[in-house]
Amino acid sequence: MKRHKLLPLTETMHYILLAVREPLHGYAIMQEVEEMSNGQVRIAAGTLYGAIENLLKYQLIELLPGEDSRRKVYRITDEGMEILAIEQARLQHILSLYEGRPHHEKV
Repeated sequence: MKRHKLLPLTETMHYILLAVREPLHGYAIMQEVEEMSNGQVRIAAGTLYGAIENLLKYQLIELLPGEDSRRKVYRITDEGMEILAIEQARLQHILSLYEGRPHHEKV
């Protein structure tokens, strides 16, 4: 399988994809990211909407139809979920390297 252009995900894209597993509008995404990161990550509006444009372009999220044009609601797509699964496996592998796997030293 060819590696996806957006992999590895930036921290911002990773948090956004995790946030929109449930449908959310932009401001709610910013709040959810801050909450998920225990206040460590705060996404500015410009950064958020730039990332959203990229995620829409690559069809990792979708814009849900709605009645309020000022409040656009986004949700992760199946492809976005696949990308998150790939990233989860990659990060779990990296974490396993911290957890007692022997370090191979050159002699």
